[in-house]
Amino acid sequence: MTFNKSSLVGSLLLGLGLVWGQANAATAPVEWVTAAAADPYTVQPGPTNLMPQPQNPPAFAWPRYPVYPKPPGYILEVSSGGVVIGTYTTTRNFYLPSKALTASASGTTYSWRVRPNIAKIDWSTPRTFTLYASAKVFEVPENDVLRARIIAHGRSRMLSKNFLPFSKWTSAMMAERGSAISALIREVTAGMTSAPAPAPQNLTAVPAVSDGMLLSSAPTTTQVVALLPAKVNPVLRQLEASALLYRLMGDPKYLAEAIARGDQAASLDPAAITSYTSQDQVTRSIDVSLLRAVDMLWNNLDAARRTRWLAAITARTEAIYADLSGSDGRIDEQPFDSHGATAYGYLALIAAMTVGDVPAADKWFDFAVRPYVNSIFVWSGPEGGYFPGSAYAMYQATYSVQLWGPFKEATGVDLYQKPWSIGFGRMLMQFIPPGAAGLVFGDQHEVGFDYSALKAFAARTANAESAWYARTVTGSEDPIQLLTSEYPLPASAITPVAPPNAALFPTIGWVSMHSDITNTKRTSLYFKSSPYGSYNHAHGDQNALVLDSGGVRLLGEAGYEDYYYSPTVTAWYRTTRAHNAITFDGGVGQLIGGRENLTRNGKITGFSTSAALDYAEGDATVSYGPAITSAVRKVWYLRTNNVYVVQDKISAPAAHKYEWNMHSTVPIVADGSAGAKIVNGTSSVCLTSLTPDTTLTSWTVPYPSRPKVTETHAAFIKKAAVQNTEFLVVLDVGCKRPVVTVTPGSNGRTLLVNGQSITVPN
Repeated sequence: MTFNKSSLVGSLLLGLGLVWGQANAATAPVEWVTAAAADPYTVQPGPTNLMPQPQNPPAFAWPRYPVYPKPPGYILEVSSGGVVIGTYTTTRNFYLPSKALTASASGTTYSWRVRPNIAKIDWSTPRTFTLYASAKVFEVPENDVLRARIIAHGRSRMLSKNFLPFSKWTSAMMAERGSAISALIREVTAGMTSAPAPAPQNLTAVPAVSDGMLLSSAPTTTQVVALLPAKVNPVLRQLEASALLYRLMGDPKYLAEAIARGDQAASLDPAAITSYTSQDQVTRSIDVSLLRAVDMLWNNLDAARRTRWLAAITARTEAIYADLSGSDGRIDEQPFDSHGATAYGYLALIAAMTVGDVPAADKWFDFAVRPYVNSIFVWSGPEGGYFPGSAYAMYQATYSVQLWGPFKEATGVDLYQKPWSIGFGRMLMQFIPPGAAGLVFGDQHEVGFDYSALKAFAARTANAESAWYARTVTGSEDPIQLLTSEYPLPASAITPVAPPNAALFPTIGWVSMHSDITNTKRTSLYFKSSPYGSYNHAHGDQNALVLDSGGVRLLGEAGYEDYYYSPTVTAWYRTTRAHNAITFDGGVGQLIGGRENLTRNGKITGFSTSAALDYAEGDATVSYGPAITSAVRKVWYLRTNNVYVVQDKISAPAAHKYEWNMHSTVPIVADGSAGAKIVNGTSSVCLTSLTPDTTLTSWTVPYPSRPKVTETHAAFIKKAAVQNTEFLVVLDVGCKRPVVTVTPGSNGRTLLVNGQSITVPN
């Protein structure tokens, strides 16, 4: 597949949401949607720019009309061929039609416009999109239909209607899930004596040392709050596991244990240390664990206890609702809120699980259910992806598995089949493939990981590539999630097909290039130039790359996160110099501070892949601010030779000494007069600078490495300050010493590697 610069522009604009119509701003009045969308943190209008839509029907969104209080509603008009095919009304600034639109094999073009339901306010400028017959139909019924489905399901709403007690399991179920039930029995039995009750005095009693951190004898509120998950989560897990085992085994000891743990959780004061304002993650965990237990034990709880547990759920959920609905529904207008976006999912599930039984649930349901289904792709365009980094993508997979299964069972809406979710799963397998050496890009890229949540997410996504991933990655699913899931899992009936060896995710600006994705000893290069800039958990790493081979990391990312936005994080970990990217004048890099970090972005401007050659081009100019007028990196992967060629061209209004940075957890040593060598176990890479005006410098201090890890940092540095310059570097994986020649030509230089040629622009 091939994408050129012009074909990517619309997709990149959709991912970032750049203001429509800027080119005409000097000659025409700015219409209200464009004016309202000038702030990049505001929801952007879409779909637009004739972009093909992966989902049918597509989701429509626009910024609010800028008046306070907000308009009572909007009128959305959708046309095709000059004929209005639908007029919709909505009280909020988005709309998801419940029925698919007509789509042809050659593509059907639509336009849409919107106006607030206020007299004498003009329509917005029409915006266009294209629907092909290949777009996936993802229809979500209206709320009254969803409510009726939920009530008709009966209790338990989260467990399949085909849920079987252990005594009725088939041999096939035993083969798939027998080890999980055995593990859960061992866990619950141990927890009956080891999991302390989360009483207030236990929550505020902090040990002198926790996770190697020395705490004061009189712990601060911040320290207590930071340790709450470790104190509360074991009890919540014991609650869920005991309730599930009672449903499976029928043994009254599990019911007694679940009731005891549920009473403990319900007794925690939702306005005290475990409140939503104190620790939102803890309160939503208490909320959903109680909810799942109530649902599984609905007919086994006396009326007074069930009322008490539901009251605790209501109090905590009201706090979530108050936050998300504040400022007239703040996330409708300002969607880039990682905690808020996750809380939206919790609120949607709780609403679906309690509607008809909790008076406030109808309010929660109308506010959250359909909007959550509509809004999941806030961290990418609708084709899927997760810009904050692969660590946070992994966490999102964990949340999704916890929330989406019960949501699907209760509502009949399968979020795993949303095109965004399918694309998100493809991103996981491209950037955390089986045997991956580590995570890439963004906060916590240095943490360890296992594949249990990734395996679970893939197993619930019914497509061929997800089936391959679910079968190929190692590890076992969490027993609670597996045993509460439908049988058989959706991907188990799908014939697996391996994903491609290279992939582009344009609206997050990520590219992967693998020698062979099916081989756990593969070579993999990851390249990033993101329209989301360094916002949220992302770093100043536009046009950066990471290189793995043979199951180990060769070129990695430096530093570690001690806590979010700490001095160490902002001074080193998030900076461009801590990544394999370009800096100047001793480490000056991309702008990462302040509210403008969403606009200090990059973009992928070219991509192609074939069996022999992959190519990607990234433009990081904007991320450097006014100091740089052009920063473009091109990467070629000569797959048959297992060699990467990287060209950087940089221009500036003033002269600078530029640096081509590299980082590793093993020594980076000089390799001849113009090269560097990295050897990690049996894997290696030799980097050769083909431009003669560079020298290699390496160092290990003073930059902080991860605990118990020594990092080495090096750079090809230009010998003199210049305004315009080029780096041309060959990454010879395995240090095979191929014959490399560069021959000038009229259309650029021909670079030949063992007989395989590419054209490198002058």
